[in-house]
Amino acid sequence: MSRYQNIGVIGGGAWGTALAQTLAAAGRDVTLWTFEEDCAKAINDMRENTLYLKGVKLNQRIKATTQITQLTELDAVLSVAPAQHTRKILESFAPQMRPNMPIVLCSKGIEISSQKFMSDVLSEVAPTAIPAVLSGPSFAIDVAKGLPTAVTLACEDEAVGKALVKAIAAPTFRPYLANDVLGAEIGGAVKNVLAIACGLVLGKGLGRSAHAAIIARGFAEMTRLGTALGCQPETLTGLCGLGDLVLTCSSEQSRNMSCGLALGQGQSLTDIMAARTSVTEGVATAPALKDIATNLNVDMPICTAMADILSGDLDVDSAIIQLLAREHKSET
Repeated sequence: MSRYQNIGVIGGGAWGTALAQTLAAAGRDVTLWTFEEDCAKAINDMRENTLYLKGVKLNQRIKATTQITQLTELDAVLSVAPAQHTRKILESFAPQMRPNMPIVLCSKGIEISSQKFMSDVLSEVAPTAIPAVLSGPSFAIDVAKGLPTAVTLACEDEAVGKALVKAIAAPTFRPYLANDVLGAEIGGAVKNVLAIACGLVLGKGLGRSAHAAIIARGFAEMTRLGTALGCQPETLTGLCGLGDLVLTCSSEQSRNMSCGLALGQGQSLTDIMAARTSVTEGVATAPALKDIATNLNVDMPICTAMADILSGDLDVDSAIIQLLAREHKSET
């Protein structure tokens, strides 16, 4: 029996449902909280999330609910709510949760209003919780179908981290333990903004050489930010940094990259977002990331340009000209 046998998942979107499926495949009993009554009913009655993850037959160990209080006494909880909604949802959950509950943060973003990462939000809302971060190259549909996936599970409490890895690991889902929580969060947040940039480059027809340059120079920006915030360099060279960056920047399956592709092809951000039911985290993260970089005096020209494009302060062609006209400097 696992130390964490009964696990809750906050968020019934594609990623939350995929993680619930993985937990069930690992032999855990899963309670999945979703905001939508129709979503919970479809999961319980039809064994399928017809709103966000169609075509995947869900394990019988998953029980969906719209009552978040049903998660408060479980062994551990995965928080998979969108970054901009995480604080509000955790505020409703925290007063009833048991002390020292492990909360695994699975959202990849920065809160716009406070410019804080999800671990900071958690420490403010639920100071007794034990924080962990799950991040890495993982598309929801791949994970839900049981395709091989490797991710980072970061937790400062080594004993809790090892127990979580054991609880979450499934035959085709392999978490690697780390202790750099903020580093894991930085990788997940920054790569979403860079994925929009990569999509934009390809949407504009600028070629694969430019695409590769964005990935490489974007990784340099990610590393500079991590260094400024005191993260471990090896964290960002791992699955939750470079690994996630490569995946998200290389596939139209990525919501962030597909957003960039549409922007590069001339669609407006308003039209792109109106046509989507799922969250594109990089759009909300970009302005917060720009402000953090400015406050820390960290040079992040690609991420800054993306924030200005998304806000409407800079058009795509002008942004490209500005980036190419930057002063020549050493690569390192």
